[in-house]
Amino acid sequence: MLKAIRILGIDPGSRTTGYGVVEQTGFDLTFVGCGVVKSTPELPMLQRLKEIYDGICGVIRRHEPHHAAIEQVFVAKNPSSALTLGQTRGVLLLAVSQFAMPLQEFSPKTVKQAVAGYGQAGKEQMQQAVRALLKLSATPSADAADALAVAMCCANHLAVSRAADRVK
Repeated sequence: MLKAIRILGIDPGSRTTGYGVVEQTGFDLTFVGCGVVKSTPELPMLQRLKEIYDGICGVIRRHEPHHAAIEQVFVAKNPSSALTLGQTRGVLLLAVSQFAMPLQEFSPKTVKQAVAGYGQAGKEQMQQAVRALLKLSATPSADAADALAVAMCCANHLAVSRAADRVK
């Protein structure tokens, strides 16, 4: 009998970090949950990073994933935004490491290709692809859909890797 693997996908953002959790059994995916962790824009960055850290730790405790995946930082036009996003990713990586979970990182293009079949897919295309593939009754927010897509991309990679190991 195949063991189910619960995967947490994370779409980092300094104001809104999306998270999505799926469960994979073989090649089948089941939606577990999704949402966002928000920071308070009026607070100093140090406190906002703490809010993000605490929020994602709460998500991990609640959903108990076995594996995590995070979207890599894309090249930003604004250096200040890139640094802020890098700091956010840092606290998210720290949170995942606190729970000793394996972690994979995927580029936005890889995630879009895995879920929508097109590396340049827009936000709405990704939301609709996630909704259709997970058979959701409602469309998740853009940040939550992106995080679910990261989790789905990771699930695809894990399933292919397990299948390749069985062939060896």
